Amino acid sequence: MLYLVPSPIGNLKDITLRALEVLKEVDVVLAEDTRTSSHLLTHYNISKPLSPYHQHNEHKVLHHLVSQLLEGKKMALLTDAGTPGISDPAFLLVRECIKAGVKVECLPGATAFVPALVNSGIPSNRFCFEGFLPIKKGRQTLLKKLAEEERTMIFYESPVRLVKTLEEFIGYFGENRLCSVSRELTKMFEENKRGSLKDIAGYFREKTVKGEIVIVLAGKND
Repeated sequence: MLYLVPSPIGNLKDITLRALEVLKEVDVVLAEDTRTSSHLLTHYNISKPLSPYHQHNEHKVLHHLVSQLLEGKKMALLTDAGTPGISDPAFLLVRECIKAGVKVECLPGATAFVPALVNSGIPSNRFCFEGFLPIKKGRQTLLKKLAEEERTMIFYESPVRLVKTLEEFIGYFGENRLCSVSRELTKMFEENKRGSLKDIAGYFREKTVKGEIVIVLAGKND
């Protein structure tokens, strides 16, 4: 049995009772970063073996993990923050488990883009999640395509690239396109900045930006 367990995106209280129960029951916890997951488990007095599972080793350990699961082990997959598989490792393991007949269960829980979208004030009835844009190859092609997207768009971005990305958005989507930038969600210094791309880019040019970033961008004609 493989459980995909969402972890808090900031506030450690944002974990479900069921998630804690699963973490107590499994034989091993697969962790994107064992230090981060160890902090979470220690906070809730859970003692379980941790095994690294991340984008740099997932191909190497994939078949070994599936073999262990087929032998009867129960595993939980934790990423650093949020739901596994959403801009985080999980897809390869889930696919191989399904092929091998291993039962996979994903628990509901924290995902950064949901609160960012809902509190943005931008239509949330139809949206597309783009995650992190390509840094180089394919970036311009994708932005040209998204310029015609009518649904609300959601992006993840690093703080060091935020201003550059907002300036690129102005070039492709226009300076008056509505946007919301959420930073440090659920943490002490949470910030949600809403307005036109022009205003938001100007605001963050004057700031030292820290924390995880979610950008919500209105679709064409909204």
